[in-house]
Amino acid sequence: MKRKFLLLSVVFLGVLSLTSSCQKTDVVANTSVTSQIIDLPQEPLNADESGSLLLLREEEKLARDVYTALYVKWGTSVFLNISSSEQQHTDAILTLLNKYGLKDPVGNNGPGVFTNPDLQILYTKLVSQGSVSVLDALKVGATIEDLDIFDLEKALLKSDNQDIKLVYDLLLQGSRNHMRSFYGQIIGLESTYSAQFITQSELVAIVTSPNEKGRSW
Repeated sequence: MKRKFLLLSVVFLGVLSLTSSCQKTDVVANTSVTSQIIDLPQEPLNADESGSLLLLREEEKLARDVYTALYVKWGTSVFLNISSSEQQHTDAILTLLNKYGLKDPVGNNGPGVFTNPDLQILYTKLVSQGSVSVLDALKVGATIEDLDIFDLEKALLKSDNQDIKLVYDLLLQGSRNHMRSFYGQIIGLESTYSAQFITQSELVAIVTSPNEKGRSW
């Protein structure tokens, strides 16, 4: 148990290191997005915008934490690669929280710890499911991206602030690419994944289209 805890700590620190020492192009893109968030006008927040920011801050952390735990379990590189993107996702939401003076629900919470009780339960459930086999772990990844896409699309419909829409659009693009990665590996193991949150037709449209390029994480 002690050895596993130490390994989890090392991998988690590695994810944080990846975020700060990623390829130069990624750093430039991330810095550019942060600058745009700051430079866009600070407009009044409605209740839906405030609520979605708080939820998505922790939901992106959940993705990062689950993928980190599953990488420790299985050593499958897709989890390590995507967890570094999820770190950038949750950091982008934090930039918005700071800009609007909203209290960060993550605070000093470590990996696997959440303020939102529903996400706390979901984290435990997903890590347990993903610990059964590599295939189950990949399906957990698809489930998380499925939920992210659903919640981001819903949040976008209720948001009109330019900076929030910018971030949500970029996160959606990233989540669709992540879904393509997980789905492709699931198919490679001669299995499949069916949509649980978005519609099946939207899932099919995503996974049968090429990766989206541009500023995404």
